Amino acid sequence: MPPTPADPAPPAPPPNLDDPALYLNRELSWLEFNRRVLEEAQDPTVPLLERLKFVAIFGSNLDEFFMVRVGTIQQKVTAKMPVGSGADRLPPTVVLERIAQTVRELVAAQYRALTDDILPALQAKGVVLRRAGELTGDDLRFSRELYQREIFPVLTPLATDPAHPFPHLLNKSLNLAVTLRRPGDADPLYAVVQVPSLLPRFVQLPSSDPNRNGSDGPRYVLVPLEDVIRPHLADLFPGMDLGPAVAFRVTRDSEYEIDDDADDLLQAVEAQVKARRRGQAVRLEIEAGAPADVEQFLTNALDLDPADVFPIPGLLDPTGLFQVHGLPGFAELRDPPFAPVPAAAFTQAASPWAAIRGRDILVHHPYEPFAHVVDFIQAAADDPRVLAIKQTLYRTSSDSPIVRALQRAADAGKQVTAVIELKARLDEERNILWAKEMEKAGVHVVYGFVGLKTHCKVALVVRREEDNSIRRYVHLASGNYNPQTARIYTDLGFFTGNPDFADDVSALFNYLTGYAELPQWRKLIVAPSRLQTAMIEKIDREAANARDGKPARIAAKLNGLLEPAVVKALYRASQAGVRIDLVCRGICSLRPGIPGVSETIRVVSVVDRFLEHSRIYYFENGGQPEVFTGSADWMDRNLSRRVEVIFPVDQPDLKARVIDEILGVSLADNVKARELLPDGSYRRVVPADGEPRVRSQLRFLELAEAGRGPAGGPPAAESAVLTAPAPRPAKRPRGRR
Repeated sequence: MPPTPADPAPPAPPPNLDDPALYLNRELSWLEFNRRVLEEAQDPTVPLLERLKFVAIFGSNLDEFFMVRVGTIQQKVTAKMPVGSGADRLPPTVVLERIAQTVRELVAAQYRALTDDILPALQAKGVVLRRAGELTGDDLRFSRELYQREIFPVLTPLATDPAHPFPHLLNKSLNLAVTLRRPGDADPLYAVVQVPSLLPRFVQLPSSDPNRNGSDGPRYVLVPLEDVIRPHLADLFPGMDLGPAVAFRVTRDSEYEIDDDADDLLQAVEAQVKARRRGQAVRLEIEAGAPADVEQFLTNALDLDPADVFPIPGLLDPTGLFQVHGLPGFAELRDPPFAPVPAAAFTQAASPWAAIRGRDILVHHPYEPFAHVVDFIQAAADDPRVLAIKQTLYRTSSDSPIVRALQRAADAGKQVTAVIELKARLDEERNILWAKEMEKAGVHVVYGFVGLKTHCKVALVVRREEDNSIRRYVHLASGNYNPQTARIYTDLGFFTGNPDFADDVSALFNYLTGYAELPQWRKLIVAPSRLQTAMIEKIDREAANARDGKPARIAAKLNGLLEPAVVKALYRASQAGVRIDLVCRGICSLRPGIPGVSETIRVVSVVDRFLEHSRIYYFENGGQPEVFTGSADWMDRNLSRRVEVIFPVDQPDLKARVIDEILGVSLADNVKARELLPDGSYRRVVPADGEPRVRSQLRFLELAEAGRGPAGGPPAAESAVLTAPAPRPAKRPRGRR
C-alpha cells in the first residue's frame, strides 16, 4: 500500500517587527561609531598627524557621550527601570555594564595606538612629548622658571577636610590629587590642585628648534602642563610632607530639560547652562597605577561607583593633542591641502541674485566653498535693494561673518529676523551671547519653541528688483551656518528663486515667529508635523511597487537611523523585495541581513578625513525617481522633537548629480566604508578581485578639481546608485578588526 503523502507544513508566521531582538541599542551603536573613528587613528595609511587628530576626536566624542548619554542611563538605573525606552528594550543596568566594558576596551586600544605607535613615530619625525621625570638641563631650568613666573601665581591649593569640603571641580577639568602629611602625623591628608585650563595644554621647551629639518635633533619638545606643575607642588604646601600627586579628570552630566511652562526661554536656558557646570559626576578618569587610597578618596568624594572609575594608561585628556596637531610645518605628515573649487554658476554671474535667478544651484561642501553662503548673506546685508533677511541659526562660529552681516543689515535699516536655537547642545552659551549682541544691533531675535528645537537650515532674502518687482531668494541646507565646521563637514546647500520654495519658506518663518497655522506645503516637508508620515508613506509606496512588479528602490545617506516606525517600514519594504542601500555614519538601530526581515538591506558607514553630515533620500517611485535632502535624519528627535526641513531636488541636472555622483559614489566606497553586520559590529569593506578602489571623499575632491560644478561639468562614470554592491548575507565575525 503506497504511503500516504504528508500534509504540507503550515507557512511560518510572519516575523513580529516589534521584536526587540530586531533592533540594536542606541548607546552601543554609538560606541561602534566611535570605534570606527579610533580605527582611523590605528590605520598606518593615514598621515601621522591626522592619526593623532583622530585620537583627540575619539576622546572628545567620548567626553560628550558621557556628558549627554551616560548620566541619563545612570538615572534610569537609580530609578530601577526594568527595561529601556528604545525599541531594543535592553535593561539600563545591562546597557551601563556594556558601556563600561566597551569603553574600557576602546580606551585601552586608544592608548596602545598613541603610546606604542603614534608618539614614537612622531618622535622619529621631530615631535617629542616628554614627561616630568625626563627633563634635564636647560629644559628643566626653563620649566622651573616658567612655573615660578607664570603658573604658580595662578594655582590655588584646595584642602579637603571637615573644614574644607571637597571642591566642586569643573566639568572636564584636569586636576592633581595630592597626598600630604603633617610632620610626625601618620594619617594622610588630601588636597586638589586644578591645572589651569586657560594655559596651553603643552609647554614648548628650549630644546625645540622649529627651524631644524634634519634628523639630528627634534623640532619640537613638549611637556604636558601638569608635568610642569607636579615637581613643584611643595611650593603650594610649605611645611608639609608630600606623597604622590595623581592626575585625574571629572566628567559631569550635562543633559537638561526645559520646563514647558517656562515664561522666558532665554532665562531658562541660561539657568540650566549655569547649573550644568555643577552637574552630577558620571565618570572619573585617573592615572593608571594610582594609589588605591587616592582612588577611593576621589570615588567617594565624587559620589561615584567603582564601575564609573576609568584608569588611564597614559596622558589624560587626549583632546589636548589638537595643540600638537596644530604645530606649523610637517606637511608630509598631514592630509594633502586642498582649496574648495567655486561653483561655476556663481563665478560666471555678476551677483548672487543674477546667478540664482538663472537656475537652482546646488553646492557640495567642503569640496565647493561655504563662501558662497557667506557671500549670499553679506550681499543681502550690503545691497540697498534688499528689504528683509530671515534666517535660522542652530550652530555658528565664534566670530561669525554671517552674524556680523545680519547686524550690519539691521544697522542699515533692513528688516532682519534671526531664529536662534538656544538649546543647541553644548553651544548654548555662544548662542545666548550672539542673541544678545544681535538684539542690540536691532535684529529681531526669536528663540523658537520651548518644547522643540529649531534645527532646520533656512535663509530668505527679500529684494526689490531693478524692474521694481519683489523677488525672494532662498537658501536651504543640510548643515549649519558655520564657516569653521563647513571646512570639515560634508554638506549640501541649495539656492533657489523658485516662487513655490519662497512661498513655503515665508510660511515657515511665519510659523516660527508668529501664530501662523501650518500651510499646505508646496515643496517642503516639515517636522514635526508631517516629515515622519511622509517618509513612511514613501517607503511603503516602494514596497507596494515591488509587490506589483514595478521598479522599486530606496537609497539614503544620513547620520543616524533610530526611529522604530521608520525601521519597521524599511523592514516591510525589504520583505516585499525592495533593495535598500543606506550610508549611515553613526547610530543605526536597524539590523541588516536578517532572513525574512532585512535580507535586501545593506548599511555602510564612511569615516574619513571629513565628517559625513549631508542627508539624502532617494526613492525609485516606479521609474520616476524622487530625491530629497535637508536637515533631518531618521531619528526620533529629528522627526518628533525638532523643526526640520526636507526638500526635493527637482531640477534634472541637479537631481542627476545627487543620484549619480554624491549618493552613488558614497555607496560605492570600498576604502573608507565599513559594513554593518546583523550583530551590530562592522567590518571594513574591501574591493573584490579586479574591482577598482573607490574612496568617496577623494573622488569628490577629484571631481571638484576637475571643474565639476552645480551648473554642469564632466559626468560621473556611471550611476553607482544602480550599480552599488547588492546586500549579501553577513557571516558572524570571529573577532573584531
